[in-house]
Parts: sequence; C-alpha cells; structure tokens
Amino acid sequence: MSDLMKEFLSEDEQTSSEYDELVFHEGFASQRSTPYFDALERYVDDGTIPFHVPGHQQGRGTPEAFRNFIKEKGLAADITQVLGLDDIHQPVDVCLHAQELAAKAYCSDQTFFMINGSSSGNHVMMMSVCNPGDKVIVPRNCHKSVTGAVILSGVVPVYMEPEYDMEMNVDHAVTPESVEKAIKENPDAVAVMVLSPTYYGAAADTKKIAEIVHAHDKILMVDEAWGAHLRFHDKLPISAMEAGADIAINSTHKIIAGMSQASMLHIKGNRIDRGRAHAILRLFLSTSPSCLLVASLDMARMQMATEGRKLLTQTIELADYLRDSINKIPGMKCYGREIIGRPGVHDFDPTRIVFTAKELGYTGYDMEHILRYEFNIQVELSDIFNNVALLTIGHNKELADKLIDALKKVSENPKYPKSIEVIKQFQSKTGKRFEMPDWAEHVMSTRDAFFAPYETVEFNKSQNRICCEIVTPYPPGIPILRPGDLINSEIIEYLNLELAGGAHIQGPVDYTMKTIRVVKQ
Repeated sequence: MSDLMKEFLSEDEQTSSEYDELVFHEGFASQRSTPYFDALERYVDDGTIPFHVPGHQQGRGTPEAFRNFIKEKGLAADITQVLGLDDIHQPVDVCLHAQELAAKAYCSDQTFFMINGSSSGNHVMMMSVCNPGDKVIVPRNCHKSVTGAVILSGVVPVYMEPEYDMEMNVDHAVTPESVEKAIKENPDAVAVMVLSPTYYGAAADTKKIAEIVHAHDKILMVDEAWGAHLRFHDKLPISAMEAGADIAINSTHKIIAGMSQASMLHIKGNRIDRGRAHAILRLFLSTSPSCLLVASLDMARMQMATEGRKLLTQTIELADYLRDSINKIPGMKCYGREIIGRPGVHDFDPTRIVFTAKELGYTGYDMEHILRYEFNIQVELSDIFNNVALLTIGHNKELADKLIDALKKVSENPKYPKSIEVIKQFQSKTGKRFEMPDWAEHVMSTRDAFFAPYETVEFNKSQNRICCEIVTPYPPGIPILRPGDLINSEIIEYLNLELAGGAHIQGPVDYTMKTIRVVKQ
C-alpha cells in the first residue's frame, strides 16, 4: 500500500483486503476532490445575480409551497450551464476533470456523464457501435430502452433467450453458451449486448462472455444500469469494465447516491470510436442539463471511491439480515446466494431483496398494494409472484425492521383480497402451470413495424397479427411484445392474467389492453 493511500485511510481500512489496493489506486488523493460540485457551490454561495434560465430565478419565482418543499439553496442550485460550470456537451474544465476522476474510479478509459438516465445511455451505446442495417445480438429480456435504441438506430436485432427460472417465475441472464451459439449462427453480427445484473439481481458470466465476443472480433456492450456499485466491493459481482466489456452504462442513482436520471457511460479499450460516441451522446443530451444532476454524479463517485467498501459492507450485511429474517416468516420466501449456479445466475447481487408471498395466496401486486397503503412502505418492483425491495447505502436496520414487521403482520393475519386466485383458476381450467410464455416470433423489422401503417384491433382477437407497439409490464420494463412480433395465443392469455393480477402496462396506446395496434393488412 502506498504512503499516499495510508495518509487518507484509517488503520482498519489499511488492513482490509487486497481488493482495496485495486479501488484505492495511486490517484486516491484526487478521488477526495469534487471539482464540479465545488464549482456549483461557489456559484450559489457567491450570490451571482442571474439573468439566465431557469425562470424561477433561484426560487424567487417559485410558488411558495414548492419553494418550502425544495428549500432555497436547492432551488438556487437548479441552474444549467453558465460560466464556471463548464459545458457537459464539450467539457474542458471542471466537468472534464470530474469525468476523468470517474473513469479512474470505475476502471474505464473514458467516462461520460449522462443526465437523461441509462435509457438514453442504451440509445447512445447502440448508435455509437452500430450503423443502420447492422446485425446486433441482444437478450430478449433487455430493457424497453434497448427496443427504443433498435428503432432509433435502424439495426437488425437477433434475440438470445435468457434462462427462465421455473421456481421464481423470472428470466435471469444469458449464458456464455447462448452467446457463443448466437454468434456462430450470426457471424455477420457486429456486436453483442448483455444485461447484467438483472432487475432481480442475477449476474451473467460477463468475463467469459467478453472472451467469447472478442475471440469472434465483435464488440461487447453491457447494460449495467443496476451495477453502479459493483466496482467498489469484492463481495459483489464483477463490474462490466473489469470483466472486459468495451462499453457499459451505469445508473448512478439506483443503489448509490446519484440523483434520479444521473448515469454514466463507460468505455474501455480501442474497439469503440470515442469521438463518435461523444458525437452521439451530444444528440441525446439535453441542451439545458441540470447542474444538480451533474454535481450528484461527481459526489456519488467521490463517495464510492473513498467510502464505498465501508458503505457497501454495511449494506450487504443489512441485506443478509433482512433476507434471513424474511425467510423465518411463515409463508414468505426470500431468494439469495443459493440461486447462484442456476442457469443464467453466475453470481448474485445481494442488495436485491427478492421475496414472494405466493404461499399465502398473494400476488406481488397484492403485496405492493398492502405494503404501501397498510404499512406506508413502497417496494421497488412487483410482478405477478414476486416483489423486489432495494437495499442501498441509504438504508439502516430501523428501516429494514419496519419491512420485516409489516411482512410478519401480513403472514399472521392474511385477510386481504387474494388476486392469486386468478392464477389458480387458470391452472384448474387449463391444467397448465402458470409460467412466462415463449417469446413471440419476430417476423418483421422492429423499426419497420413501429413506423408501419397500422390498424387497431381487439387484443383478444389479435392472434397471428404483427404488433407495432411496445407492450411492457412495468417495472421491470422488459417488453413482452415488441414491434415486429407475431402475437400468439399464449401471450394474449399471459397478458390477460397479468392485468387480472394487477399489472401496470406501459407502451401501448390502450394501456388497458382491450385493443392493440397491429400492422395494417
């Protein structure tokens, strides 16, 4: 350990694992700095008289109720690019310095700040790597923003099947074997995209996948929106940059301390044209970027680089406590590291608390409603069987105990309406076990179907028609139907069950799914 590192680390931190040597590199002292945040704070504290946007003028024009809610200094910092705060589109000063610090912290060669979320990051990745008409291999359980990227870029998607978990009723990651098979069947593909970790915490074997992709001289893109914290603890799955990905996105606002919509795009190696990536990025960046979002990226990076291991150790220990406690509640099941080794689960992110009360007769949608309106607790995700509660660096034992107590009360007194009876009736009527249907056959270009002349038909009578909308139970935001998919009876049946169970559908014009837009015959 260098003397420079010892200067900033306590004795306990100095004696921690060799992993710290990787994170607290020789640039550790500079990781204490927050150049962009400092510049923003100076601007606000200097009392500069603004004759620029936004119109509320440091809160003076804001309605009183909102001003009291946001507070005066927060509104004063709600500005966009001015002298002294650099230009996120073409940074040369404090923003550039902040991005360089982030690149060092995340083990990338270049990092770009994003203020339109990782959804726009997926758009930028796809269009940086591919040209219209290029073939790209992507998992079927990719986020709906990847479908948006396909439509915008004009690429031709080749879909890989993720691994389905019959017990959990969720899709996990793709395997190296699936990636290699897809590449061999599509040798003209220019790139592969992988989702890791998934919303449910399953991590792919990204290191082996990177080796396979590069052996075939192709580019690996990783949607690592749920992995902004992975780099900073050795008890977490390996990060995309360390595993060998060429380009990846992180949602810095998910597990760590970035503000909502704050994300980063990381590039490593020489396979990506960085000039083109920057040019594409400028197409998607707002021309009025929020300085608060940029500053939160700067601060979140500093916090992870200097305190990440300690904070994440506390988070992981709290997650283990919460998981163990839920598993002791009758009728509750909480998944964890025991699923490592299942197909599509090379590793697992313990900050995802994936639990189910289906043995008590509740759907995930029931549980979300009960927790929110009976116990004032809001979970991150619900599906027809599961809930996902996030454990982040902002949680503590008191908050975890409130969730545990609420689940105990539900278990002890199961008096609420049980939507899962819909599933039981389906099983009794059909003799089939409820599970995700097979993915629809993709019979038309995603882009062509999205822009094709359409007609609106009754959803229950749409079998064998080509969908021209994105149909997504949300969250997790994985489309069950994409433009160009051939609608089949199993998907109609499945979506009706999801709706009966309480699912929220995003994407189609008619979100009730009574009708759907299909390619006009």
